[in-house]
Amino acid sequence: MAMIARRSKSSVHLLHEVLFSDHPLPCSYTQQQTYVDVYMKWKKDSFFDSIDTIHRSVQLKPLIALKNCIVSSSPNDYCIPISVISKKGLELGIPIKVARFLRLYPSVFEEFTGPNYNLPWFKLTQRAIELDREEREVYLKFKDDIILRLKKLILMSGREQKLPLKIIQGLQWYLGLPDEFLRRPQDNLDGCFRVVEMEDGLKGLAVDVHGSERFLSVMQTNAMRRGTYSGVEGEAIEFPLYPSKGLRLKRKIADWFDEFQKFPYVSPYEDYSGLDPNSDIAEKRVVGVLHELLSLFVEHAAERKKLLCLRKYLGLPQKVHKAFERYPHIFNLSLMNKTCTAILKEAYCDRGAIEEHPLAKVRKRYIKLMKESEGILRRRRFNNKPIDQGDSNIKDLDCTDDEDKKFTT
Repeated sequence: MAMIARRSKSSVHLLHEVLFSDHPLPCSYTQQQTYVDVYMKWKKDSFFDSIDTIHRSVQLKPLIALKNCIVSSSPNDYCIPISVISKKGLELGIPIKVARFLRLYPSVFEEFTGPNYNLPWFKLTQRAIELDREEREVYLKFKDDIILRLKKLILMSGREQKLPLKIIQGLQWYLGLPDEFLRRPQDNLDGCFRVVEMEDGLKGLAVDVHGSERFLSVMQTNAMRRGTYSGVEGEAIEFPLYPSKGLRLKRKIADWFDEFQKFPYVSPYEDYSGLDPNSDIAEKRVVGVLHELLSLFVEHAAERKKLLCLRKYLGLPQKVHKAFERYPHIFNLSLMNKTCTAILKEAYCDRGAIEEHPLAKVRKRYIKLMKESEGILRRRRFNNKPIDQGDSNIKDLDCTDDEDKKFTT
């Protein structure tokens, strides 16, 4: 993992004098820097690679999408013929054939013979129905909290205070937004939100805030609680560090990072237009934005590539993805599921530091229910029962004979 250590030629003391002098814009101060390239081997952390709520979301996301499709199609009976959803695999994010996916989770989806032509139907199990109701109760009870997280995301865009709807939809899973929130934003969001026209003909979502209204980041809130931050602009806040076992920063990086911690903290909700993008203060703002962004998400983690679409709108540099690598004591990068997932360490190493997302407990219960499917399938194999046939008289519209034979062997 490549690490870049930077040393400012100016001292922290001189920087403090400049920041609190009569200089019109503290962030317009330009630092002269020298760069030292230091290469450090990337360290895998088994603890973060074993967090089910993060890595099982690859299967959970399409499972919940299928569940929602069944509920919306049949809100009373919770059942649907395979012919209705067999062609929606791409839309629902299912990487394999829909019928095969449904049969992987018998604890969630129960297969039975339909009333006509012996076609396969699927319905939600009783426990899945109960979880669906619990999930909807969370959306109702914690609607204000979920809306606040969306509002904070948009406010990170600085003066613009708007983001394309397309980008917000791409982060919908991480924010824990229900489907209907963005389908009809004018009906489901409060009066602070407006649907606006953006460049390239995109529709966007804007937020209006009162002049006196101020939003604090997680970093600011925790520093105030510790008594190390008074809220004065230009104060330094040090990022909490959580070194992985066996990972030590080289001396040049450690020395630079000690100095980096003393630079002023720029909130993600403050105007960043006056910042010199090549300064250490701008670098610290980037780390603060990524920290706050992950703190808003359900699992406090996200696929790194999914965050790149925010670069233009949040004032992040071209190589923002490198920031996760430069700060291994703040972020962890996991390569599970053949993708790179960025994880905020503080959320898992200090449970009281970041508020749990209202939807987190429900998703944990979904994952627990999913795991029960593995035991059901094992017992079926042990009893020599085919796991993807249900009733032998049922005609499968979604699986060829060759694939069916291959899957059962």
